[in-house]
Amino acid sequence: MAYYIWKSYKLKLKPLDIFSAVSEKKNCFFLDSSLNSQLGRYSFLGFSPVTILKTKHEEPFEGLRKILSDYNVKAAAGAPPFFCGAVGYFGYDLGFLLEKKLSMRPKDKEEIPDSWFGFYNAVIGIDNLKKEIFLICAGFPEKKSSLARALCQDNFKKLENILSEIKPQLEEKAVFGIKPVLRANFTRESYIAAVKKAKKYISRGDVYQVNLSQHFQAKSDLSAKQIYYRLRKLSPSGFSGYLDAGRFQILSSSPERFLQACSSGVSTRPMKGTRPRSNNEKKDIFYKRQLLNSAKDKAELTMIVDLERNDLGKVCSYDSIKVNRLRSLEKYSTVYQTTAQISGKLHRGKDNLDLLRACFPGGSVTGCPKIRAMEIIEELEPTRRAVYTGSLGYLSFSGNMDFNILIRTILKKRNQLYFSAGGGIVADSVPEHEYKETLVKARAMIEAISR
Repeated sequence: MAYYIWKSYKLKLKPLDIFSAVSEKKNCFFLDSSLNSQLGRYSFLGFSPVTILKTKHEEPFEGLRKILSDYNVKAAAGAPPFFCGAVGYFGYDLGFLLEKKLSMRPKDKEEIPDSWFGFYNAVIGIDNLKKEIFLICAGFPEKKSSLARALCQDNFKKLENILSEIKPQLEEKAVFGIKPVLRANFTRESYIAAVKKAKKYISRGDVYQVNLSQHFQAKSDLSAKQIYYRLRKLSPSGFSGYLDAGRFQILSSSPERFLQACSSGVSTRPMKGTRPRSNNEKKDIFYKRQLLNSAKDKAELTMIVDLERNDLGKVCSYDSIKVNRLRSLEKYSTVYQTTAQISGKLHRGKDNLDLLRACFPGGSVTGCPKIRAMEIIEELEPTRRAVYTGSLGYLSFSGNMDFNILIRTILKKRNQLYFSAGGGIVADSVPEHEYKETLVKARAMIEAISR
């Protein structure tokens, strides 16, 4: 059995203090459940991966499977779900490789990998509910037990030293208000025209729903860490994340889980239906009731639930697939959302990477049927999505997995910032309303990069 060490302690530091202490280290990651709910119970941090696997125009799954199978940990009872392993992302455009029927059109976009994963053998974990901290070290990549033990012990001491030297940080008093100069890939008129064209495809029966987004670009001299702090404060969520991939950084305050897998089974939580929040109590209640009573938004989510059931059915025992929750309201700092939850159990002979391949990209960010919706997105959106609507998360040496959907996400490359916001277009969508919805969803990101 692979060698590992893990110990738990009472949490005396804030997660942001720990992140601040390791954020400048090579290829730092922070899988950050900043909402501190049961749903986002754990947070994980790490840096300096042993090896990195990145791909462009090729599938990453066999490469990931090979490394993960070389080091399998049987974690003890009560251990945190991530027991060292791979942390990284799958970009949306990877979906074009997985579906051979799809073809990509030339588009201007910063070239970044379709996938990027670091393999980490030392991780700091946080149980946000129990207020505990974990230090987790695996002997990867050593095969010989004496070498694995020595490596674990050395890494464990390094983590202890880092934690012992952390001083509580004063919270940054950022001044918000001066909006950045934004460049969008749509004008208001051209976005409305794209929505109308999507509705034509729907009316002639090509698709039931298409997720259409607009893309923004801005310059900023703020650091990736500063922007992440601001985004986290403005838009706390259960599936936030920070990843330094070297040439670029991913800063996400995603509220949506894509796929989770553990010993009890697998689940997905598609999110459809959005309304803004208001500081005025009466307006806020109005928006909430409007969302809950909206036949359009309910239909959108129901369609995606059917799509996700079918995707899970490719790799799960079909009689195990259940809709645990058809429609639940969730409230965030800037928006209300409605979500569903679907679960299942993998067929024998299928693993987490088969599950990812079967379901990627998430149906909530494409539309349905998925392949035709992706074709229409490729036609109507003038810019590559890159990481937007891909997935960020972990594949643990212990067999667990958890990935978000990369929405409410900023890609930073040097002083250039890229982010997108979109929504599901259905037969009765009002183009003007759809355009306004993208601005509502972009609000926290725009505020986060304001000076």
